[in-house]
Amino acid sequence: MTSNTLDAHEYSLFCRYLENRCGIVLGDNKQYLVNSRLLPLVAKFKQKSLSELIKRTIANHDVALINAVINAMTTNETLWFRDGYPFETLQNTLFPSLSKTGKPIKIWSAACSSGQEAYSIAMAVREYQARYPNAFSAGIDIVATDISSDMLTLAKAAQYDNLSLSRGLSDERRGRFFDACVSGNSSVLKQSVRSLVTFRPINLQTPFSSVTRYDIVFCRNVLIYFSANAKASILQKIAACLQPQGVLFVGASESMSGISTDFVMNRSGSGLYYVKKS
Repeated sequence: MTSNTLDAHEYSLFCRYLENRCGIVLGDNKQYLVNSRLLPLVAKFKQKSLSELIKRTIANHDVALINAVINAMTTNETLWFRDGYPFETLQNTLFPSLSKTGKPIKIWSAACSSGQEAYSIAMAVREYQARYPNAFSAGIDIVATDISSDMLTLAKAAQYDNLSLSRGLSDERRGRFFDACVSGNSSVLKQSVRSLVTFRPINLQTPFSSVTRYDIVFCRNVLIYFSANAKASILQKIAACLQPQGVLFVGASESMSGISTDFVMNRSGSGLYYVKKS
């Protein structure tokens, strides 16, 4: 056994561990992904081989190692205002009705990665309030969650390099909502936007509940990594966290057909959203 490979049995054990721990389903053809993402941890945690690293992780005795492995295996692909239509739906359809309720509005960004989705929602809120200054007078809160402690740390810092900022963010929004850092290689989000968002860790695979009932939930481009049973369980828990007639956004390539009966599909422009059944 070399330091950079796993045999079929070891890979199978790790896949089962990862699915049980956080719901991620790798499949039979992703051994290269495990190798590339976990090899840097072999030296960091002073293990003799990738095989020893996996054995130590599965033993569940080293919390720091477990967190590092989960952080490494969590997919964190994200960008600003991803797919466009969810944010257009917020501003054109959902915000006008929600702002008239006179009640505090709660939005949840699940699997928020490094914060781009949650902050895009917050920017959409500030843009709407710029047009309608009395909107959300009772307050609006965005809760952003992720399983990765590394991603949450990055998201809370709200500082992004120029490459990250170029992915989906217009020059106009960048100029309005960000302040350039002294180095010129990155920018930090203005406090007026950051103040709308609170970050905390949540593993969607484990039981979660909240006294808060959300008006809108974003759970986008994450369900594709779970098994059918895990998807059904997550959607059931999300439905329980939503207000009656609450709205759920999932990824453009994700479908709830045959998985959940808690929602009714609605079309909005070029995309879809789902409304919780009464």
